[in-house]
Amino acid sequence: MVTAERFAQGLTLPEYVAQMGVNRERFVRALEAAAIRPDDEQVLERLPGTAKVLVITEDWCGTSIAYIPFVARLVEGRPGIEMRIFLRDANPDIMDRYLKRGLYRSIPVFVFFDREMNELARFIEAPPV
Repeated sequence: MVTAERFAQGLTLPEYVAQMGVNRERFVRALEAAAIRPDDEQVLERLPGTAKVLVITEDWCGTSIAYIPFVARLVEGRPGIEMRIFLRDANPDIMDRYLKRGLYRSIPVFVFFDREMNELARFIEAPPV
């Protein structure tokens, strides 16, 4: 179980971008280009009570560049929702809770929690179509 205290140790989006050594420019361009349509906002409506979004990634991951900016824009400006980012290799305790098929340290991982840190949903690598 991820506690509120452990969640708070994750990086904010600006902290994540600042520490990036690979793909920073590409990530920032993707973040600037990410747009949320009204239909996209239904994701959070299907997960009522979402208060925290945990992301596991590494800056070299192309799939992360494709999905993290979208999720960041989705939660941006929603005062009741906080997103924290954990680097996979520096946080094996978090990563090993969300292995793909119980075996693989696939990224990105997105985990949605309510205020009490009850898990509402998770997506590993990419959300279902």
